[in-house]
Amino acid sequence: MAHIQDRGRDHKLRWQARYRDPSSRERSRTFERRIDADRFLISVESAKLDGGYVDPRAGRVTFREYAEDWRGRQLWRESTATRIESDLRNHLYPAIGGMALSGVRPSDLDVLVKSLAGRLAPSTVEGVYRLAATVFKSAIRDRLITVTPCVDVKLPEKPRREVVPLTVDQVVEVADLMPDRYRALIVLGAGTGLRLSEALGLTLDRVEFLKRKVTVDRQLVGVEDGDPRFGPPKRAASNRVVPLPETVAVSLSRHLEKYGEGPDRLIFTNATGRSIYRTSFSSIFRRAADEVGIAKGDGFHELRHHYASLLISSGCSVTVVQKRLGHATAQETLDTYSHLWPDDDEKTTYAVDSVLGPALTRNDRGMEGSEGASK
Repeated sequence: MAHIQDRGRDHKLRWQARYRDPSSRERSRTFERRIDADRFLISVESAKLDGGYVDPRAGRVTFREYAEDWRGRQLWRESTATRIESDLRNHLYPAIGGMALSGVRPSDLDVLVKSLAGRLAPSTVEGVYRLAATVFKSAIRDRLITVTPCVDVKLPEKPRREVVPLTVDQVVEVADLMPDRYRALIVLGAGTGLRLSEALGLTLDRVEFLKRKVTVDRQLVGVEDGDPRFGPPKRAASNRVVPLPETVAVSLSRHLEKYGEGPDRLIFTNATGRSIYRTSFSSIFRRAADEVGIAKGDGFHELRHHYASLLISSGCSVTVVQKRLGHATAQETLDTYSHLWPDDDEKTTYAVDSVLGPALTRNDRGMEGSEGASK
């Protein structure tokens, strides 16, 4: 039974609150004032009743110890696991890795974010902070702490950069500069909008040449001994069927005639006929992009932007572009490409002038006639 013991006036922390935790183990905590001890016991008993009790000693585990345990329990793609490990090791552990979970304060994260903002891009800083917040949220779920320190931490503003799609000439130039084995991969990206991992993981059974369509229901998530490892697309909305333009179909057919299929019927393989490593292809693409003058940091994804711009310029709606690209929402599509849709000023004025204008004119004539009759 919970009770408070008076340790005598000689003790600075005079009032000892004693209680049993949910496992019946006896615990205690001392206070200077009796009222604080009373309040503590009330909160403990309430937490035990509603299932929210947290052992005060559980939060003593360090952030690094818990994060490593947490990381080992997650199901991630290879690329995601690599990024998470890097962010923890390079950014979070040096700052708060040795601190107890319960000892990290919002001010500690303020300092962390300010330090990172001085050397990393705003989007990277946000990613690292979100990772820390995820770890603390998991610690709450595991009942190691009761609250998260990730509260009201101000993140650096991300400058908005409008997408400037590659021109048709730039796409053709990149395709011509690529090794012949990868030329069709450029045409596929520009003509269907597939992400690099979706394109590298494309197999012949997902391409229907007669029906002119490509099924995207998985992507390349890794390579083991030259063989592909497949995983689900980036998100649920990325599962889609994309129309296969004749230009792309012809390019793929010629590619297959020259190089054949790879393991698991892969369409695109490296010089040894095995699965292509994403990093290896990106290096090859970068060399061609440099010659064309494409900015560093802009990779294969620029072909996806080009595809979106083609759809928009041909009059496709936001919904169509969203579905073709596999965006989760139409808002995501608008956030990225709204500036590419043509202004509707002419359409707006034409709609008013062609409908409202004649109606007003007819009415004006009628009023003139009635005025004449009254005279």
